[in-house]
Amino acid sequence: MLLPVAPYTYDNRTGRGPGRAVRVLSTVLPGVARVWSQVEPYADSWRAHNVAALQRPGRRWFVLGDSLSQGVGASAFDAGWVGLVGRRLADGGRELSIINLSATGARARDVLDQQIPILHSLSPHPDDLCSVMVGSNDLFGGRTLRDQLPDAYEELMVRVPVGSVVATLTQPADAAQRANAHVERASASGHIVMEDLRVTGPSSWRGRLASDSFHPNDAGYAALADAFAPTLDGVFARS
Repeated sequence: MLLPVAPYTYDNRTGRGPGRAVRVLSTVLPGVARVWSQVEPYADSWRAHNVAALQRPGRRWFVLGDSLSQGVGASAFDAGWVGLVGRRLADGGRELSIINLSATGARARDVLDQQIPILHSLSPHPDDLCSVMVGSNDLFGGRTLRDQLPDAYEELMVRVPVGSVVATLTQPADAAQRANAHVERASASGHIVMEDLRVTGPSSWRGRLASDSFHPNDAGYAALADAFAPTLDGVFARS
């Protein structure tokens, strides 16, 4: 397998700082400040992990997305669903080097404009896996971002590698449902594998949220890992 031919400079950040709501809430709610304090060290940890993983031969798993794939809210950067699934696959004899390109605060457009170009620059092999979970920041980022989300998802379904595992959005918003329709069509055509979190995700988040009441805690990420692990295991076996 080809190793990267250019210096790896990506730092798992979007280039934007926290939004106004996070800045304000962090000053009055200790739980929000506590979770947000993980963002920088978790990004640094994934970058260091990626640098090491890119030097290893073998099959790779490229992770695209936002803070949910960074593991923000978990007790450690690799205690999120990505780290948990990676260990479960390894325990089952399916060893993968995780290349986590996610970034806290990422929107669908960030995946398109930042993460997918980096993925392609790393010369992915047809046997490599790819997963995508993004869209929550678009839905909660204001009307303009929300309205643009379905079109971004339409483009995303074209540009992700064939066989990528793409998660649906679970929010009831109309923009989420229209974005999900693109995932459903791409799945039906065989271009991607749909992880339908509306079905496989947690039925309740009670007791599964971090102290900011938004990101999952360790239990919440374990529930997401329960959803993703069988799907990624199946894709690994078929590819």
